[in-house]
Formats: sequence, structure tokens, C-alpha cells
Amino acid sequence: MSEECANPLLLGWIKEWLEKAREHNTKGFTVYKKAYESMKACPLEFQHPSEAQQLNGLGPKLCQRLTDNLKDYCAENGLPMPEDPRTAVARSKRTSDGTAADKQPAKKPRKAKTYAPALRSGPYALILALGSLDENSNQNMTKAQLIETAQPYCDSSFTAPTDPTKFFTAWNSMKSLLQKELVYTQGHPLKKYSLTEEGWEVAKAIMKTTQKSNQNTLYFAGQLDVTMNGPSISQRDNIGSRSNSGLGSNTAGSELLDRLNYNGHQSIMEEDATGDSTVTPIAIPPDSFTVQLVLDTREVRTSKDRDYISNELIRKSITPEVRALEVGDTMWVAKFHDPTFLSKYGEEGDEIMLDWIIERKRLDDLIGSIKDGRFHEQKFRLRRSGIKNVIYLVEEFSATHESNVDTAQKHYEMVSSAIASTQVVNNYFVKRTKNLDDTIRYLARMTFLLRSLYSSSNSTTTPTNTLSLLPTRHLHLSTSYLDTLETLRSQSPNTTFGVTFPTFCTIASKSDALTLRDIFLKMLMCTRGVTGDKALEIQRRWTTPQAFIRAFEGLDAKDRETLVADNVNSMVGRKNIAKVLSKKIAGVWGEVA
Repeated sequence: MSEECANPLLLGWIKEWLEKAREHNTKGFTVYKKAYESMKACPLEFQHPSEAQQLNGLGPKLCQRLTDNLKDYCAENGLPMPEDPRTAVARSKRTSDGTAADKQPAKKPRKAKTYAPALRSGPYALILALGSLDENSNQNMTKAQLIETAQPYCDSSFTAPTDPTKFFTAWNSMKSLLQKELVYTQGHPLKKYSLTEEGWEVAKAIMKTTQKSNQNTLYFAGQLDVTMNGPSISQRDNIGSRSNSGLGSNTAGSELLDRLNYNGHQSIMEEDATGDSTVTPIAIPPDSFTVQLVLDTREVRTSKDRDYISNELIRKSITPEVRALEVGDTMWVAKFHDPTFLSKYGEEGDEIMLDWIIERKRLDDLIGSIKDGRFHEQKFRLRRSGIKNVIYLVEEFSATHESNVDTAQKHYEMVSSAIASTQVVNNYFVKRTKNLDDTIRYLARMTFLLRSLYSSSNSTTTPTNTLSLLPTRHLHLSTSYLDTLETLRSQSPNTTFGVTFPTFCTIASKSDALTLRDIFLKMLMCTRGVTGDKALEIQRRWTTPQAFIRAFEGLDAKDRETLVADNVNSMVGRKNIAKVLSKKIAGVWGEVA
């Protein structure tokens, strides 16, 4: 804030509103920016905020907000509230006319109230209808589906006006819900509606009130309600019954939740889980560790506000650890209460990897990664890491944000195709959030959920999931780390088989653990159009970069251009390599010195 500003207090409040509007990408950003620049450039010192109306960009409403803030500021600091010059002029005029001035009581500052729709009103019915969906999946409703579901809970019609002289129906209340950011839309031209995190809080409050009054209008069977204290046992039992719909629907989402289902505890220490004496998992006592959230150092709000995510998680009773991660943006580890626990088995550190990892993508970053090939390379490394439950978190996917309208509409098909491929081909779970705060709430809820899965509330309760350690000294003896994990998981689906965090970093490293095959694949994928599947087919035909280069030697220019297409011509679908791409590859690899 400039020290030369004549009204630093008023300027500071306008700056706060400006930053908040920028964060939420609202239309008010332009208004606040204009007001901020006018106030900052004004050399006059105002005795009362109402005097700022003479500036360009500050109208009566904005000046009234400044006045309310000034009243609160004066009350908190024991200062007298400056008098509005317009009131003083009016009082002086009445006094000169022999009329006594009446003292008006000070206006009390307004307190923000939680939104509560009227019983059986349009918003009430719409929130209840959307609340019948599964909170933790990507379910949504079209307008026709939403009207059909909401109508029984509303006294007004969603299709015909109650008053024949008017044109408004109960559906017009959807505008209010969108403005209050309780509901968001997605899809074009067919819009689909879902509740935001704030909308779910209102829906739960309505449901709780309805249950207390014995008005059983809705039954939320199988609904996962993860609160700050974690889900109840009955709620966890219903996790596996969820289903997905819309763009985010696929078997990966339900499979992820089926893995969280409680099927009992099974120890694998009695015999070798793989039938191979070289790999013997070590069972970990359930009460010897706690689930710890780990954030990547690059996960920041802005370059000047690097601690925002950590501070918000701490407010939600989650204390994250921030460190450089080799793969992913967020993961969870089992951190032992006894730092020397793993040293008893010859292992380093005090953490074991859990089977959940999140790759967070803002909409603009997702589009950029698809264009430059990072999207496929990251998915390749995630698959190689051996993590069972990979969550692709797409932030600000909804095109309702003003700053994303053009970008989302222009690249809608490309983004939709990439998400569908991530779900169907890679079998990754896709979670969409509307902004960073929504993402932070999801991380907190996931942390509480995982803690409830790996711990027992009392001595008589068996944890839903158990944890076993794969000794690092045995991994190099196994024919394949991924094959070993697959075999162990198939024999004991409710057991998490993890390695120590240092071992995982070595496995997932971008360079330290790369084989010649991995480097060759990454080199191939640097050419635009060469996806992971196409690179694998090329590598199967020519196993090393040297063999690939030698294949071009001795060929004329025309044969070099069609070499790859002719040798991989038996492939179909996404593995097929067209002659245009083959020519591009030849331009990179076939230039004979």
C-alpha cells in the first residue's frame, strides 16, 4: 500500500475486496480495481467515506460499505465515528429554522447470516433435490431431471407461473442459488447442475432440521457424509454402493470407493503372500502410526502467498508437511509415533507410503499440459510409481467462471476427451472442484476419511484397511515391482502394501531410477502427437535409441518418412501411427549425419 495515499484506511478495505474478487473471479473485480486506482491517486483526505463519491468508480453502495467498515473500526478501537457532512448540513439547516435535531441511534453492523431457504420454496426444493445425489462423486442433474425431483418438495410449480399475470416460475430461484455460489453448472449446450461445498452445507442443515421435525421428505441412503470428525462406520459401509454419472462417470470412481469398503482384517504374516520367499511383507500394527498429509512445495496460491494452503488446512485441524515430491502434488503417508520403528527392520525414515495420491490441475494448466505432452508423461510416471488410487483433481473446470468462459468453450472437447481417457484408459479417479478453497476442503475431508480407515476408534473395533511394508532389500530381488504389487493386492485387497517414503522417491524419481527404456520412451514423447501408447509400440519394435537411429541409416528420404508407419501398421485406434506423424518422427530421428 502506498504511503503517499491520503486515505490509507479506506484504500486498504478496497484492496481487500479487490483481492477477494480476484480470487473468486467475480465481475466485481473491475469495479474494485477502478475504485482502488481512484482512491490511491486522490490527494484529498476525506473526513467521512461519503465524501469519496466525488471520485470516479465510487458510487453510493461502495461508499456505504466503506462507512459500515469505518463504524466497526471506530467501535473496536474506541474512536468517535466521524459525522456525515450531509447530515451536519441538514442539522444546521433545521437548527436555523428553529427545528431541533433528533439524534439517530448508531446503526449496528450487519452480521452475515447462513443462507436458509423458506420451507417448500423454490430454493428449498432445488437444494433438497440436488442433495439426493452422492456428495463425493461426480453426479449431476439436467434441468428436466432436477425439476422432476424437486417438484414434490415445492408448493409452487417449476413449469407454470402460480399467478397467470406473471411469467416467473419456481425455477427462477436457480439464479439466486447460482449467485450465492450454492450451485454450479457445467456442460454446453446441455447444462447440468451440482451443489458446491457451501451448497452441501446448506443441504445437510436442511436435512438435519427435517429429521428433527420428523418430516422425512428425503432419505439419503448410502450418502457419504465426511465431517471434520471423520465418517461414521455406517456411512463407510455404504461407500461402495455409490455410482457416477455425467462426464466424470466411469468404473474407476466406483472402484476407488469399493476399495474403501470394509471387508475385514487379514494378516499376511502367516505365509508368503506371493509364494516367493524373496518378498515377505511386514504387517504394521494399526495404532503405531497416524495418517499424514504431504504437500508438494510447488503447491502454492501465488508466489507471494505460499502458505495459504497450509494455513487453511491447519484451520481445518489438518497440519500438513510440505516437501519436494517426485510425482504428484498431494499424497498421504503413514507416519510412525516411534521414529525408530522402521530401523528395527533395517529401513530408513519413519514413513510408509499409502495408496492415495493426487495430481492437481488448474484448467489452464491442464490444457497446457495436454498441448505440450506433459499430461501423458505425468500419467506414465504415476502408473510406474505403483500407487493404487490415483486421483486427478481438475480445478476450476466449470465454465461458469468469467475468466474461463472463452478458454473452456474453446478447448471443451479436448479437455473432455482427456478426462474420459484418464478415467477409462488409465483407470484414474477424476475429482472436479470449482476453486482452490474447494480443493482445500476436499483434501481435509480425504485426510479424515483415510485416518478413519486405518485406525480403530476403540480396542474392539477393527480398522477397515490394514498396512504392510514391502522391505526395500527385497524389491531388487523381485522380477517386477508392479507385478509384485498386483499379486499381493489381488490376494489381500483390503491391505495396503507400501514402501518407505525414501524408497518411493527413488522409484518415482524423474531421473535417478530411469532405465534406458524409460528414457527412450520420454524422448519419443517429446515429439508432439506421440502419446504413451504410440511410444510403447515404437519401443517394442526398436528397443533402444541406437537401434532406432540405425533403422533410418541406409534409407532414402522417402523411406525414412514412412519407416515408422510401415512397421507399426498393424496397430489400430490410439496406437496407430499415421504417415503424417511418421514423417514428423523421421524429421527428429532420421536425420543422418
